[in-house]
Amino acid sequence: MADFALGKESSPFRKGVQAGISIGIGYFPIALTFGLLAKTTGLTIYETVLMSMIVFAGASQYISLSLIAYGTGIIEIILTTFIVNIRHFLMSATLNEKAEEDRLPNKLAYSFMITDETFSVAATQEGKISTGFLFGLNLVAYSSWVVFSGVGHLIGASLPQTLQESMGVALYAMFVGLLVPSMKRSMKIVFLAALGAVFNTIFTMGELMAQGWSIVTATLLSAILVEAVEVLKNRHRGVSDEE
Repeated sequence: MADFALGKESSPFRKGVQAGISIGIGYFPIALTFGLLAKTTGLTIYETVLMSMIVFAGASQYISLSLIAYGTGIIEIILTTFIVNIRHFLMSATLNEKAEEDRLPNKLAYSFMITDETFSVAATQEGKISTGFLFGLNLVAYSSWVVFSGVGHLIGASLPQTLQESMGVALYAMFVGLLVPSMKRSMKIVFLAALGAVFNTIFTMGELMAQGWSIVTATLLSAILVEAVEVLKNRHRGVSDEE
């Protein structure tokens, strides 16, 4: 089993902690904002910290706040979170190929804490990744997110009531902040976001389904359509190349 001793200079755990510090610092403002918005949404500090501990997924937690504010049911929130985080299956499968052999409980523990950022750092390591490195890397990110979520809630509790109520606007600003960088990298994301918005608007304004289910359905439909178009485009390109 991997050596977790912090005192050892070349300890894999120590190297993981060092690699994760920049991620932990990067999570600071986002987690802080989440905690503040959770307070304005009506969550207690215990619920806020518990959500960060159990879910530990920034975008999904922000979406959950929006759904909670709408009074959406628990099933819709769980399904939406599952869809948003389905990429974690691929990330975990990829890291499983690079990670050293270890007991299943250890793998389950560090795979729970994998995020886009920690995956990027781990996936770029040369050779096999030790269990110690993965625990060090992920624990720093996890601790930062959980702690600063609670700190954000405490800060939110000290704000004037009027300012707390107006913070709901920041939730939409955060969604834009999360979406725009992805849209710059890929037109596929642009079409996905646009289709999702159109479907959700149709379902909601047409009163075809509740707010929570409209988000789940719009997300699934837009993802299926965009992927179908991508497959057809690649198939057509392959046929053209053969000719």
